[in-house]
Amino acid sequence: MFGEAFAEDFRAGLAALRSRGPDEEGRWEEAGVCLGHRRLSVIDLASGQQPMTLAAGHPAHERYRVVYNGEIYNFKELREELVEHGHRFETQSDTEVLLAGYVEWGEAVLPRLDGMFGFVVYDRAERKVFAARDRFGIKPLFYSEAGGGLTVSSTVEPFFRLRGFPRELDYAAIGEFLACQSIGSPRSVLRSIRSLPPGCCLRWSAAGGAAEVSRYWELLGPSEPVEQPSLEAFVESTDTAMRESVRRQLVADVPLGAFLSGGIDSSLMVHYMSEAGGGPTGRTVSGGGGIKTFSVRFPFGKGYDESGPAAAVARQYGCEHHVLDAGEVSGEVLRASVAGLDQPMADPAYLPTLMLAELTRGSVTVAVSGDGGDEMFGGYGRYTLTEDRYPDSPGRRAVRGLVRGRLLPRAMSRRGLAGRERMLWDRVKLGSFPGTRKDLGSLLRADAMRQVVAAGGVMETWRAMLARFAEDGVVGSDALMRADVWTYLSENCLVKTDRASMAHGLEVRVPMLGNPVAEAALPVHASVKMAGTGKAALVALAKRYLPPEVWDRPKHGFSVPLRGYFGGAWREVCEDWMARCGELAPFLDARAVERRWRGGGDARTLYTLIVLLGWLDSHDVSC
Repeated sequence: MFGEAFAEDFRAGLAALRSRGPDEEGRWEEAGVCLGHRRLSVIDLASGQQPMTLAAGHPAHERYRVVYNGEIYNFKELREELVEHGHRFETQSDTEVLLAGYVEWGEAVLPRLDGMFGFVVYDRAERKVFAARDRFGIKPLFYSEAGGGLTVSSTVEPFFRLRGFPRELDYAAIGEFLACQSIGSPRSVLRSIRSLPPGCCLRWSAAGGAAEVSRYWELLGPSEPVEQPSLEAFVESTDTAMRESVRRQLVADVPLGAFLSGGIDSSLMVHYMSEAGGGPTGRTVSGGGGIKTFSVRFPFGKGYDESGPAAAVARQYGCEHHVLDAGEVSGEVLRASVAGLDQPMADPAYLPTLMLAELTRGSVTVAVSGDGGDEMFGGYGRYTLTEDRYPDSPGRRAVRGLVRGRLLPRAMSRRGLAGRERMLWDRVKLGSFPGTRKDLGSLLRADAMRQVVAAGGVMETWRAMLARFAEDGVVGSDALMRADVWTYLSENCLVKTDRASMAHGLEVRVPMLGNPVAEAALPVHASVKMAGTGKAALVALAKRYLPPEVWDRPKHGFSVPLRGYFGGAWREVCEDWMARCGELAPFLDARAVERRWRGGGDARTLYTLIVLLGWLDSHDVSC
């Protein structure tokens, strides 16, 4: 926190991060500058306290301070390089290496880092701030210039502890949330707070001027065309990269384990962990037993139960397997889970992930997850729904003309959509599609909808990325995958995992997004990744290493049967929120929301509305 506006509430804001760092609190304050850190002790338990400065005796010992959330997996290699440059270290922590690397290389330290992070470095001599977020946005970072200073935090929640902090909702962000169940950077739920995008850094000076944000890493492959490998060669390079990424991410001074859903991605993580010795720095996690693995089993029927394949993997690798029979999720669990979110996020998989994190934290401090496999290796069928699948035609143009002339009802507008507008229709639950079942304007009041339109409409970042990654002006599978990495993966999947795990003080690592895997996978075209089947390289590795129960079955999601819960365990809570829609969300058309609820509309849209109302019920905002 830099500036006097909210300094009196600095400690209250820091306390809001307690679940993310339950082990220790550190603070450093001087002349309107407040740096604070809540620690989850994972590396160098004895001496890794933050805020941290350089080792005593360094010429810049007192000049810099750093606060940092995450892990740098290659910090030992960087440390050796920095020692050769004359640096000395007082701790065994990656935090000290990160700061020394910044002092030695400046912003050029960022491409050298293999890890997940959100960090802030303060230069006391020049009264300047430098902040950065990791390549894929595994760790969050939010900032605000309200009050004439700069406030930075891992999540939005601490801002609610600052008296006088502006709390106006960002209606464009609300529109985005209703369209795709999450709020993507650079927006946040509040107009006064911005989310630093993945792969970006921020500069700010007390001397004045707005925060400057720039990108330090690109998703684009090499500037020169790359000769594409055969599928067989890609399988081998993926195998090597996975092995190295998992090995790097086992560094820890605490017990670690793995989420094991029974799907290909999480099961492969267990395989490579087993190859590497299973535990931190090559030791088995349980001090002589097998890898500790964790699954949640719900009573939702066969389509929701992956406990069989997970058990088969656990048997093959001799894991110490833990299964939580979750039972029915009560309305009070729903209420508490929504209230615990720093901003609305309506992926139904958040609830089982939250329960899985609680189970896992009872045994280990760090868990390995398979997040990222679908986006990096082509695991979604939607990657085949490319722009050329929806060419414009005289028929579509005629439909558009007839709708505009009111000779056809607006409900038929979809039949006139072509190209990227049709692709957008397929991706969102709601949007700027007047008169159709996906009409966002039918739920938002006019002034709120105007803000959505003024901001460029829904999924603006996704659409901009499609244009950026298109080849010869046409959006193909590669563009769809790349756009997903910095939207759906970063702002939904990784948010879900981060918030659910850190609610219980559990660190989750994602080797699928480590530098070795990214460097092996990103330059490879979709034609190779999806050869014959989605996620072809990972399927091949699964057939090589894993029991058939994992790969010889349809793909499963990790979710809950929403419609059954609406009429069952959640009914009372949902009815309460719906009855107070006009009070909680005056920017919504309460009658239209009520009609959707009573009419049994799309379950995901209804859940999105429920989460929004529940979140507003527990957060003091200005509508």
